[in-house]
Amino acid sequence: MAELRNVDLNLLLLFQHLLEDRNLSAVARRMDLSQPAVSNALRRLREAFGDDLFVRTAQGMLPTPRAQRLAGPVSEALTMLSQALKDQDVFDAATSTRRFRVAMTDVGEIHFMPRLMEVCVQVAPLVRIDSVRVQGPDLPREMETGRVDLAIGAFDEMGAGTLQRMLFRQGYATLFRQAHPTAHAGMGLKAFRAERHLIVSRAAPYGQVNQSMERAGVDLAEHFSVPHFSAVPYIVSATDLLATVPEKLAASAAPPFGLRYMTPPIRVPALQTNMYWQRRVDRDSGNQWLRTLIVNTFAVGA
Repeated sequence: MAELRNVDLNLLLLFQHLLEDRNLSAVARRMDLSQPAVSNALRRLREAFGDDLFVRTAQGMLPTPRAQRLAGPVSEALTMLSQALKDQDVFDAATSTRRFRVAMTDVGEIHFMPRLMEVCVQVAPLVRIDSVRVQGPDLPREMETGRVDLAIGAFDEMGAGTLQRMLFRQGYATLFRQAHPTAHAGMGLKAFRAERHLIVSRAAPYGQVNQSMERAGVDLAEHFSVPHFSAVPYIVSATDLLATVPEKLAASAAPPFGLRYMTPPIRVPALQTNMYWQRRVDRDSGNQWLRTLIVNTFAVGA
């Protein structure tokens, strides 16, 4: 309890804001304080915890391992305290100006963002949704600190404090241009292997399709590749390359790019897409609204 007596609420707010902004000047503006006052508060915070907590780098004030361990508990405590000290806010989509940050991959952006933007215009005209690209071990940390409100995709190792809900499962489809001389629905494995393919080299978390193609005898090193899915429809529409992608991407890309798609003659495990959020925001009315919107718009069997 000695440390707790040395930490007032404003120091914890400073800690939370530094986690989110990584910049002393930005935190000073956010807390309506002078930069010397913020620097002094950071000094007191460091003394209270016996750790630097944040280290100045070219990328901003980065948290130390001790600060990263504190991030989740401090953020959760501040959220609970904030909710306890005020009447329960009721999120009004029609008037709210809230900005949500949702982590998703590039293929997720293609599927989710157009419809989310369309629905927001209709029912929440002042609400804004920012897509952010965070993967791997950084994603749970960004959600713990409040820098990311939700995540949608096929992410692994999200941490004990993360809740999730399945949205849908999908297979894979192979895209090709309408005038392709040899590709066609129902083509066999031998003909499939003989075609030229476009490989998405950084397909995580969708890399299982590349593994399946290799098991089927397609030598990935012999084919063209791009790091992300977003360029695939443009390239396939202008070449005789085949690209095997998540089924929903194929369905959305085929009409505007003049493409066709077929079920590939290889075995690929179905891809499950989930929605993830932190337990600490489970009762936040705005987060609840966004989760309900996503489920009603995209979930199969909702």
